[in-house]
Amino acid sequence: MNEIKDKSVQAFIDALASKAPTPGGGSAAAVMGAQAAALISMVCNLTIGKPKYVEVEDEMRALLKKSEALRETLTDMIKADVDAFDRLMATYGLPKGLEEEQAARSAAIQAALKEATVVPLECARACAETIALSRIAAEKGNRGVISDAGVAVMAGYGALKSAALNVYINAGSLKDRSFADAKLAELEAILNGADVAAEEIYQIVKAKL
Repeated sequence: MNEIKDKSVQAFIDALASKAPTPGGGSAAAVMGAQAAALISMVCNLTIGKPKYVEVEDEMRALLKKSEALRETLTDMIKADVDAFDRLMATYGLPKGLEEEQAARSAAIQAALKEATVVPLECARACAETIALSRIAAEKGNRGVISDAGVAVMAGYGALKSAALNVYINAGSLKDRSFADAKLAELEAILNGADVAAEEIYQIVKAKL
């Protein structure tokens, strides 16, 4: 099977709409995050080299390097989410007739759930970074494409909140509550202030239109 990132947009959307369990919301969150990073890169690329923005060119180049790294990370997370969920689904199909099999199945499910919690948590972390980077694009980027910085922050924010839902649902099924609580605490730290930041950046963009 070809990697999801190599498929057409139509193929990905069709797969999302199908009965297949993957790709699902976690992959969609990663796609939204990758789009946010790509839009930040777009603003940078349309700012760099413009005489009017020569004073911020070095900053835009630095921003572009960060946004492109994030774009690659989030694009890779599309498949990472599918792989984690597929492994989780596979554990539910393990034999459970004998007591030993039940124990092995339960352990495998819990291990897969941990991975399925960590993957969207890392996605959320990357998405939060796109929100922070979109502020720079909104404040200093080419005003001719400033609306794209606004779309970037909204995509990044939607991706962040979407990834968070996948952390919540998988962490909620973990028996290792110490692990679950630690990951949920990490998530809350990532989410802290995101609502306010996204709205602030949106308003910065809107004021320049």
